[in-house]
Amino acid sequence: MQASRARLFKEYKEVQRERSADPEIQLICDDSNIFKWTALIKGPSETPYEGGMFQLAFTIPEQYPLLPPQVRFLTKVFHPNVHYKVKYVWILKNAEPCMDPAICNLLRSGDIRGYQSMARMYTRLAATPRKG
Repeated sequence: MQASRARLFKEYKEVQRERSADPEIQLICDDSNIFKWTALIKGPSETPYEGGMFQLAFTIPEQYPLLPPQVRFLTKVFHPNVHYKVKYVWILKNAEPCMDPAICNLLRSGDIRGYQSMARMYTRLAATPRKG
């Protein structure tokens, strides 16, 4: 466990040094627990997620790097690689079985416009900072 703590501390310091390289991603380590991180990610431009700010939670196992972190969205998001109930992220490009059947049905039927419209709506409702 001590080795994983040291590695995480080193990786976090590297992330902080490189922070200015990508200001659209903020990574924060829990002060009291090196195994808990959060991230704030700006939705990429020219995608249905543009304008959104998405918060994610990282739970890193004590066996890291032998076991991968668990990542889940704290912000509601419409995406085929994010489980629709628990918001866990499936990182493989081809998510089979599908994490959200409704989204995959849209994509499998070729309704890209419907998918993008729903993703924009979720982004606007759940991930867009409120004014005022």
